[in-house]
Amino acid sequence: MCGIFGCVGLDESVKAVLSGLRRLEYRGYDSAGVCTFSNDKIIFEKQVGKISTLDEATEKKGMKGNKLALAHTRWATHGKPTKENAHPHLDEKNTLALVHNGIIENHEVLRRDLKAKGVKFLSDTDSEVIAHLIAKDFEEDLLGAVQRSLPLLEGSFAIGVIHEKEPNTIIAFCKDAPLAVGMNEGVTYLSSDPNAFPSEVKNVVFLSNGEIARLQAGVLELFDGDLTPIQRESLIIERHDQVFSKGDYEHYTLKEIDEQPMAIRNALFNRTHYDFGTATLEGLNLSIHELLEVERVLILGCGTSYHAGIIGAMMIEELARVPTQIEIASEYRYSNPIVLPGTLVIAISQSGETADTVAAVRELKTKGAPVLWIGNVQGSTLAREADGALFLRAGPEIGVCSTKAFTNQVVVLSLFALMMGRMRHLSRDEGKAFLDCLMRLPDEVQTILDRKGDIAKLAKKYAKYDNFFFLGRRYMYPVSLEAALKLKEISYINANGYPAGELKHGPIALINESCPTVAFTTNQTTFPKMKSNLQEVKARHGLVLAVSSVDHRALDGVADDLIQVPQTIDPLASVLASVAGQLLAYYIALERGANIDQPRNLAKAVTVE
Repeated sequence: MCGIFGCVGLDESVKAVLSGLRRLEYRGYDSAGVCTFSNDKIIFEKQVGKISTLDEATEKKGMKGNKLALAHTRWATHGKPTKENAHPHLDEKNTLALVHNGIIENHEVLRRDLKAKGVKFLSDTDSEVIAHLIAKDFEEDLLGAVQRSLPLLEGSFAIGVIHEKEPNTIIAFCKDAPLAVGMNEGVTYLSSDPNAFPSEVKNVVFLSNGEIARLQAGVLELFDGDLTPIQRESLIIERHDQVFSKGDYEHYTLKEIDEQPMAIRNALFNRTHYDFGTATLEGLNLSIHELLEVERVLILGCGTSYHAGIIGAMMIEELARVPTQIEIASEYRYSNPIVLPGTLVIAISQSGETADTVAAVRELKTKGAPVLWIGNVQGSTLAREADGALFLRAGPEIGVCSTKAFTNQVVVLSLFALMMGRMRHLSRDEGKAFLDCLMRLPDEVQTILDRKGDIAKLAKKYAKYDNFFFLGRRYMYPVSLEAALKLKEISYINANGYPAGELKHGPIALINESCPTVAFTTNQTTFPKMKSNLQEVKARHGLVLAVSSVDHRALDGVADDLIQVPQTIDPLASVLASVAGQLLAYYIALERGANIDQPRNLAKAVTVE
């Protein structure tokens, strides 16, 4: 959360950093700001709201920048979204400017100490504390002032700092928060995400924990905490700039929902071996012998990734008969986990930067567990720190509400489960049958997308309700969690996903004519029980919208409305049902006039606790 972008070496640097900042807006869009130099003095502009508002303000002021600019887009942690709380933060004399991503846990103590020394604060943020600390320590060397101030700070954070005495230099530092430096022909860039760099930037250096960087035009110097120089080779990063466009779509979210057939094909491409009924997965970095020694699997994730992990855990146990545990990373990281020999950890994070998942992975690695990451972003923290990586190949996902990344997570997990199953008891014919169903998924998803107009009509009927239940059994239970999350995220409706069998153990008290139930009935094994649960809902005057792959007559008298999806095997039915849930959430949010791509209070990459 929060995005940092800077550059050194361009004449119109403000324009360049605002362009990069727009690519980081998924990390926060409460407020934004930029600073640069004019006549060797720091000038800045801050605005509440989207980066377009900041863009207009800098254009109006004629603020172009001279060789250096540093910018920030904010997701509020400490202090409300106001101009005063927006970054950059400056010292009292406006000689130093700082941008910050993360949380300073001891900021209150530091603030009291600085106030006792006469420092006057202009904001409510923890970030301003850092600016005053460094400014107080500055003599003639910004690098040294930053280095001496860092031991006083507790928490996880990334910073970029400039000073009027060094108008051609940005100092950067990171601790448990991502920062990358990009280089190209005399220009040096700084960013929270390498995907924000211009397309011509191919060479990228990622800062590791505790490292300080000095950026100048075409020059990068790296140091450890004692200012000992560090040598590091840059990585070549593939770029996908052409996809940062909505095209003819009103929202990225719908565009990304529609991209799912192609995204799934990409996830499957060159990863199947049909003759042997198995999957071949590059990037595992585990030998066949090591995979055969896996006795249990632990899956970690947050939010949507956690929901995909539940489905993955079910598939691994069903296909490979390997005991699999699924945990919410934000809870697991504080559990002092017991990690038995033979445990393989799978960490799921679209961005590869989810703070809680990263922290949990680091804890597990200290206990000796091998870690496999499933995600979407090359060069991310988890891509670099995990022992192996399976990329989603979903392409950049801009909408905060995850859609194609979720379905690709499920597809990649299904490939892994198949591979593990074939290495154990699953027969070749069973593997081929599973692959047949997998390869049909893109066309089956397209069938749902082709009928999205029908779902849009249903959304008009259901958009007036402020409370929803989402019910499912077995594989449809995590689907109900995910569909409820989608509705909450983008339409601000109170929606709860529940295992249908648990409905009678309390939640049924909330069922009435004003609380519709969205029922996922595509799990063939549990369909009779699911139908019985829905009859219980109807008996309490509840309205039922069923997502089903069976003939509509099987739900006569139970479902008030029906969304039909193609029929497939139970594990993969989760993908098809989820697509229907995504479309329902999108069209309800559209009907209610919500900000779909950038819903309030949310950010795409959750890089703080």
